[in-house]
Amino acid sequence: MTSISSILHSGYHHPTSRQWQSGNVLRKVSLMYPIFITDDPNAADEIKSLPGQKRWGINKLQGFLKPLVEKGLSSVILFGVPLKVERDSTGTLADDPNGPVIQGVKLIRKEFPDLFVACDVCLCEYTDHGHCASIARIAEVAVAYAKAGAHCVAPSDMMDGRIKAIKERLIEAGISHRVCLMSYSAKFATTCFYGPFRDAAQSAPTFGDRKCYQLPPNASGLARRAIRRDLTEGADIIMVKPGMPYLDVVKDAKLQSPDVPIAVYQVSGEYAMIWRAAEAGVFELKTAVMESMEGFLRAGATLILSYYTPLLLEWLEN
Repeated sequence: MTSISSILHSGYHHPTSRQWQSGNVLRKVSLMYPIFITDDPNAADEIKSLPGQKRWGINKLQGFLKPLVEKGLSSVILFGVPLKVERDSTGTLADDPNGPVIQGVKLIRKEFPDLFVACDVCLCEYTDHGHCASIARIAEVAVAYAKAGAHCVAPSDMMDGRIKAIKERLIEAGISHRVCLMSYSAKFATTCFYGPFRDAAQSAPTFGDRKCYQLPPNASGLARRAIRRDLTEGADIIMVKPGMPYLDVVKDAKLQSPDVPIAVYQVSGEYAMIWRAAEAGVFELKTAVMESMEGFLRAGATLILSYYTPLLLEWLEN
């Protein structure tokens, strides 16, 4: 088997991911747009806790994306939200060939061949208990997304060993050189900033919480160890999540791993907080959003996942 540490091509196999290897300037290529895809093919459902965002059905996806691509959208990350089917303990429907994510990947690759497509790999949206399922199952789903055409798989479950498991499965499948592996390495168990996302994805756990696998909010040392672990196991990009409350961790990640693209996720609670404050007249929306972007870049981020991406595409010149 090929040594995991020898695989570099996966991190720059696509023109978009090659640009992430350069310096930190806010450009359209710096932005990745999170999109919720549901199993109602004609859905365009408003998400009340995420103003301006919707759950999209496969029949609506092309029409939604076309004007954004024309404005310079270069990458998306897909989150599957099954609402019409029964969930089970292993998340069987996560890699259903007729499910929303795999169908979404295939449509985007066909209609927008230059758009970089990432898939979130977490099964909490598909399990009846709302937790992440086994590492073997997570790796299986990641490979299914990659085989469907995803340029990047992004495990967000925070389970020990899942990066290595996915990388080994990608190597066995002969596709590790063309599939980027983005790890939610420093994902913190925030008590408030994930709320709107859980509403959007219908992914709140039915029992317990995720504090035993997501990081404690004050655990910067654990974040450093998780980043080292994931890089050793084959991650091409590491992520810090949430963003604004954890800029010190973003900075720490960049200092610790200067040769690796650093992603930061401006999560749903951050998005909603800025939106509602601007709506209330506390400040002007564009000014606040741009300042938050500057903070991410200053801390060392290369790639920013943000629900503000459509607006930023209008505000940025290139």
